[in-house]
Amino acid sequence: MEETISIKEIFEVLKKRILLILSIIVMATVISGVISFFFLTPIYQSSTQFLVNQEEKAASNSTYNVNDIRLNVEMINTYRDIIKSPIILDEVIDDMNLDLSTDQLAQKFQLSNGQDSQVVTVTVTDPSHENAVMIANTVVKVFQDKVPDIMNVDNVQILSEAEEVINPSPVKPNPMLNIAIAFVLGAMIGVGLAFLLEYLDNTIKDEQDIEKTLGLPVLGVISQVKPEDVSNPHSSRARNRTNSRSDSIGA
Repeated sequence: MEETISIKEIFEVLKKRILLILSIIVMATVISGVISFFFLTPIYQSSTQFLVNQEEKAASNSTYNVNDIRLNVEMINTYRDIIKSPIILDEVIDDMNLDLSTDQLAQKFQLSNGQDSQVVTVTVTDPSHENAVMIANTVVKVFQDKVPDIMNVDNVQILSEAEEVINPSPVKPNPMLNIAIAFVLGAMIGVGLAFLLEYLDNTIKDEQDIEKTLGLPVLGVISQVKPEDVSNPHSSRARNRTNSRSDSIGA
């Protein structure tokens, strides 16, 4: 026979284990806040942009056609590979005296451009905001200088350079987001643990447990006598017991 649980029983379990649930929520939230604020290294981000175009035609006041734009957009895919190649990154490492390998430096920045866009954004992340700015600008500058020798075409133009800002905000970690996630996870774990403990608890506590476990009806219940009822003979319980004994003697 399948067992069902009512909403009332759910709230009773939550009420019974509320201290456990709150303890787990508080512990998870505090641990997340401490780790986010004091142990995780802040990561800063800086971006620069360059344009891939045909300077020869721009100088002669010629208009672009669709094929020229498509060619420039297709070249961006090639430029993605070139800008992360050792020929570019080795020179960046030498210019900045970085203690990094080419693979480590390549992992510090990402390239992106909109669909059919000739503008490429180079985004650098680093624990130091100053280094992020310098790496972004140096990578694009070295790339611009090397492209004519590599591709025999001078079609890269820097649109905007990365700039240092006062009191920069790290892109990660996000302490408030981490705390919110920890709060939700703590609540889920606490509720789940409360129901698990309730499921594993097979002790008999009241007459309902007897009926459910043994399948037998409860014929009577022995009430508990509190110490204050014994010490106070004028209490309602004491009077009821006295009346009961009197009725028994009279009978």
